[in-house]
Order: sequence, then structure tokens, then C-alpha cells
Amino acid sequence: MSKRMRWVVSMCLLAAAPAFAEGAKSLPAAERYAKRCQPQGPSRIIDGQGTMLWGTWSGWTDRDQRKATEQKSVLVSASLDGFAQGPEGVKSLSLEGGHLAGGKSVVGAVLQGTASDGQPVEVAICGEEPAAGDPGMVWYRIQAWNQVAQEWSNPCVSTGDVPNPRALALGGVWDEKGARRDEAGKITFACENGVLSKCARWGYKPWASRDGRSLADAHQACTRMARADYCGNGKSHTQEKTTIEYYDSLGISARTTKAVPGWDPARASFEATWAPDGASCLARTRHQEPLEAIQKECPGRFQKSTAELGDGDRCAIERTDRTTSKGMLRNRVPSGPAR
Repeated sequence: MSKRMRWVVSMCLLAAAPAFAEGAKSLPAAERYAKRCQPQGPSRIIDGQGTMLWGTWSGWTDRDQRKATEQKSVLVSASLDGFAQGPEGVKSLSLEGGHLAGGKSVVGAVLQGTASDGQPVEVAICGEEPAAGDPGMVWYRIQAWNQVAQEWSNPCVSTGDVPNPRALALGGVWDEKGARRDEAGKITFACENGVLSKCARWGYKPWASRDGRSLADAHQACTRMARADYCGNGKSHTQEKTTIEYYDSLGISARTTKAVPGWDPARASFEATWAPDGASCLARTRHQEPLEAIQKECPGRFQKSTAELGDGDRCAIERTDRTTSKGMLRNRVPSGPAR
């Protein structure tokens, strides 16, 4: 597959099988930590999920998992300071680019994390694997303490393509609207099937720079693009198994000009330009929603436009509070009636 081609992969929801006995008491810390990083048991797959932000479960109960939402997570952040259990002699960890540092290995550490509802959750680092071709980026195998099942579970949602997903450690914290903020000593474990890690894999590494310019904003814009979050409010407008091509003005990804397996540029049409807080210009929606529906979702955000961006890309509506040049990334989708 051409490096210029990118896929927004389907998301399937994997639900944990064990049920929690009513009235069960939480295990003592020593017993709890002794059970961490054990092999995971079999699980069942539930279809029907769209593109996720964190790539994590929205809740631990069967009901939460059956009614999963992309705006809830069992793990949205973790603290690098004062962790509950750690490698001998290590009091805290630090984030250096795309990996954690603190002693010879961070494996075995148990960090204090937080769920989207503000509840505390412990997360154990069970393995570390440098990314192929990029040793500065490390994948971590993590488990979180599942208060419902009273066991350690992988908080990352599995798919048929990635049945045992890993996570990247990214600086900053993302809220339910998909907005990022810096928070001292806090990181996000971005699971392999969520767009936070996908955008880093696609070249928009938030800790890196290009020509002296940080890629943090480009990474954030990519998360909006991948999820088709037009209004920048955390609402996704994409579907499973949706193919997109993306390109930018940063020299990281360029448009495909020749047909390759699975993609014919002659049969593609421009969708949008993207900024860190959502779309800055729209020509069409990804799945043929009327543009008027997007304007109603975020009233006052867009106005009609005929702006020409070059290479045949033209806006139908654009932001009222900024120019289309603010869009850092652009994308195309397979042709269909624009609405």
C-alpha cells in the first residue's frame, strides 16, 4: 500500500466476559498488585463502533460496553509522580519524546490514573516495545484495575485486526470534546485502535517538530480529521471501514496522483481542511450528511464560501472566525454526491 494512502480503520468493541459478584470487596493493595500483568482471558467481540479518540473502553460493565460512547473512557490520564508501585529505587517517571523514562525499565510500575468521570483508576505497565523503525517511540502493554470484575484488564478496545492492542504515552490530557490541554505530570495512554495513537503513527507525532515547528497542533488537527469531528465538539461523523486520503502543507504527507490498489484519485473528492479545533472549510461531509445539518450542530461557526484552495480543492462553507489557510491538513474521500 502506498505510504500516501491512509485508512480510517473499522472499530470493533471487545467486551470483558467476567461478571462482578454483587457485594464483593476490593482486594487489598498487595494482593491486587501481585495479580497485575497476567495473561488476559478470552473475550467476546461486539461490532458497531465508530472511530474512537482514546481507543479505550467507555466503561467496565456489560451495560456500559453494550452502549459504548466515544465521549467516555475508563482511562483518560495517568500521573507520572507518586505512583503506587514502581521499579526498585524509582520514585517517578518522565516523558521524553515518545517514551517514558525512569531507571532501566518502567515495566512493573503502577500509575495512578483517572477515568472520564473523575474516578481514580490504577494502571500497570506490563511491557514495552520500541516501534519498528523508530526506537524513540515506544509501545506499552498496559492493564488497568477493573473495579467491576475485580481483576486487571486491558483498557484498550480490541478489534479483529488488533486483538491485543498496546498504547503510546502522549503528553497532555484530552477531554470528552476531543480538546487537548497540558497538565503538569499527566500523560495519556493512547491505545492502538484510537485516533490519538493513529495520528502519531501517520507521522504527526506531537512531541516532534518539522522545520522548527511543533507538530502538536498538526496531531490535534489529525484527530479531528480522522473522526470527522467537524464542529470540534467531540462528535464523530465517520463510520467503520471508511477510507480517506490525507495530505498537508508540512511536507509529511502528499496527495496521491496515481491510482494504487484500493484508491483511485480520479474517483476521489475533497472533503475538508482541518485545524486543531475542527474543520475550517468543508466541501462535503464524509457520509453525505447535508451541510446544513453540520451548520445546525454548531450554529454561527460556518458561512457559505467559494474559496479556492488549489489543486481542485474548493470550500462550500468555511469558518466565520478565521481564513481557510488556518487548516493544517486536508483530506479526500471516495466520490459520492456532495451535500
